Amino acid sequence: MRYTQEKIHKIVETQRTYFRKGETLDVRWRIRQLKKLKQAVLDHQENLQAALFEDLGKSPTEAFLCDIGPVIVEINEMLRNLKRWARPERHFSGLMCFPSTRTTVYKLPYGVTLLISPFNFPVLLTLGVLAASISGGNTAVIKASSKSSASTRALQALLSDIFPEEYVTLIDGGHDVADMCLAERFDKIFYTGSPAVAKHVMEAASRHLTPVALELGGETGNWCVVRRDADCRDAARKIAFLKLCNAGQICININQIAVAREIAEEFLTELKKEFIRQIGERPEYNPEYPKLITGAVYEKCVRLTEQYRDRVIFGGTGDREACRFAPTVIYPVDEEEDIVRHELFCPLLPVVPFDDAEIDRMMDVIASREHPLAMYVFTSDRRWAERVMSTQQYGGGCINEVCIHMMVRGVPFNGTGHSGMGAYHGEWGFREFTHPQTVLKGRTRLNLPLREHPYSGESGKRKNALLRLFEK
Repeated sequence: MRYTQEKIHKIVETQRTYFRKGETLDVRWRIRQLKKLKQAVLDHQENLQAALFEDLGKSPTEAFLCDIGPVIVEINEMLRNLKRWARPERHFSGLMCFPSTRTTVYKLPYGVTLLISPFNFPVLLTLGVLAASISGGNTAVIKASSKSSASTRALQALLSDIFPEEYVTLIDGGHDVADMCLAERFDKIFYTGSPAVAKHVMEAASRHLTPVALELGGETGNWCVVRRDADCRDAARKIAFLKLCNAGQICININQIAVAREIAEEFLTELKKEFIRQIGERPEYNPEYPKLITGAVYEKCVRLTEQYRDRVIFGGTGDREACRFAPTVIYPVDEEEDIVRHELFCPLLPVVPFDDAEIDRMMDVIASREHPLAMYVFTSDRRWAERVMSTQQYGGGCINEVCIHMMVRGVPFNGTGHSGMGAYHGEWGFREFTHPQTVLKGRTRLNLPLREHPYSGESGKRKNALLRLFEK
């Protein structure tokens, strides 16, 4: 479909009219919509897997592990807990408000939401966010990625089967269509993507003072720190898995590794072994290995590999026709080189050696860069690890593990600074798509004149004394 500004404006206004009818405020009604969405994902599973393979070369197992399965898990958590999350909160108003003793906090939907989803996990990062929007009682206009076109078509078919356009609409198209969406007035915008585009989204949202949630990869990428007391084999196994997943096109992937010089050779030997064990010596010819989303990303891999060719110790090869590029380890890389100062979002993996005795200086370097979405540390020094992970600024992370922190129920997935704002998953997603409204229930009798004039003389003194008493 060819979209125009008039067409998109009509979609938004139709949804606004529908929202004002109040149907989405009923929590039981929202639960029915979530059940519809879950069943549709199950019914369309084969189509979604085929689309993910076409767009990103994901095998059925990886498609379910990383895209489809997590959506079902997310919806299940909402179905179990939504009634409790949405329940109004009751509060004692306090003596200052006497005789009005009861205050209620309602959790209200924003209204018409705009969800802008990326190409790398087109099912999870579209339907997972949509589920959060539905749980909050909103309507949704979804701008899906034009890069993952097969997945966008599959999602469009899935959603049009179960939801009317006045409630949920998926729009395809490029940046021009996204700008048309951003020109409209929405009540909430949720964007997943790059920090550069996020600035554009925030600028557009500011024209209407629309609140935004941003889930970003981070300007300078996610660090993984491997200290000299780490289990090299265990660290290599987990790091290889994460770097192979979606060919590195993951916002929480490892962008660069800082490894203690004392164990660097041992660690790199284990890392190479793990890449070979998990995906083979020529992964670009392995049909299970995902492909890059566009030829432009492939050419970026080629350009950077050639730039660092003399330091490529593993990989560095690709299949241009299949758009697959092998995981490529570059070592040694200085902490100030350009390749470790921006997010790569591809299979390249630069490794920065450091002296373990200077770990605090290394952590200061990481802290001086833009806040990452994820951080990973491998060490047997639990006290150090917990101190670092509780003081550094980042979205989320793991000690002696990678990425699975985002699979834990009841915890937020979020970034900070250049890696985003806002949070979702489970109750955090419900909170992100609702706003609290505080309502005090007043009384018509026994109202004291404490807040009223006069404030001087004997009356004022008595009022002042009582006010100070009530404030204790």
